[in-house]
Amino acid sequence: MATTSTEKGRIEEALGKYNLDLSDEDVKAAVKKIIAEKVHENDTPEVKQFLMGSVELTTLKTTDSDESVMAFTERVNQFDEQYPALPHVATICVYPRFARTVAETLEVDGVEIACVSGSFPSSQALIEVKTVETALAIKDGATEIDMVLSVGAFLSGDYETVCDEIQQMKEACGNHKMKVILETGCLKTASNIKTASLLAMYAGADYIKTSTGKLEPAATPEAAYVMCQAIKEYYDETGVQIGFKPAGGLNSVMDALIYYTIVKEVLGEKWLTNQWFRMGTSRLANLLLSEVIGEETKFF
Repeated sequence: MATTSTEKGRIEEALGKYNLDLSDEDVKAAVKKIIAEKVHENDTPEVKQFLMGSVELTTLKTTDSDESVMAFTERVNQFDEQYPALPHVATICVYPRFARTVAETLEVDGVEIACVSGSFPSSQALIEVKTVETALAIKDGATEIDMVLSVGAFLSGDYETVCDEIQQMKEACGNHKMKVILETGCLKTASNIKTASLLAMYAGADYIKTSTGKLEPAATPEAAYVMCQAIKEYYDETGVQIGFKPAGGLNSVMDALIYYTIVKEVLGEKWLTNQWFRMGTSRLANLLLSEVIGEETKFF
């Protein structure tokens, strides 16, 4: 879609309200301080139990099939029966072709069905294809959509295309929540990550998410810190609360505790619910469950 100088001016005006001149070294130092001084306070059974309820249980494999996704979903049903006192996962995240399989298999109330859509993970498709894929996922039962920001357009400075595509994807979602994946490992600098965060929120994201998990580096505490700062400043400026989702590279309970602590320190208690804070992972669910129940288990 052709963009006008008016649209470009609006984007520049929106970005002009924020400080985008960030020092990567300052960000590293701030994160190091938070980890050293604050993480230990959150290393508790209560926080680990909360984190279990923030997990987006994810399967995005080339080998996924209706049978494997059905079995994956059944584990969530069985978890609710086996551990009724523990919070169930927040979300099951799959490719769009499996939205109907999850919707027909899932028996647990309150678990969202997220689909990665819009030519995940590259986002390199025509916008018409992206919006049709999204609309079909919603029709088949997806309750949330995870899309990837057009990283190439962003790095070329084409912010109008970036925003236009997010807006069109959000229209295809209707009333359903949409997460915009920034692929922070490709953005490299704190300044780029903050700019991309603000563009995504300005254009209609309900959540911003670090990574697809398909490229390295994926989520990092530094990227999370910058994204949370952007969410806070955007909230202070507009009154609109945006959710946060680290994903990719969450390999240990300590990783989860670090992201929880960054959210707590930068954004505060208002974001510490499984509505506003999610973690995209599969292996972490078993690690958290093992710590909560006090014995090693591979339930999921």
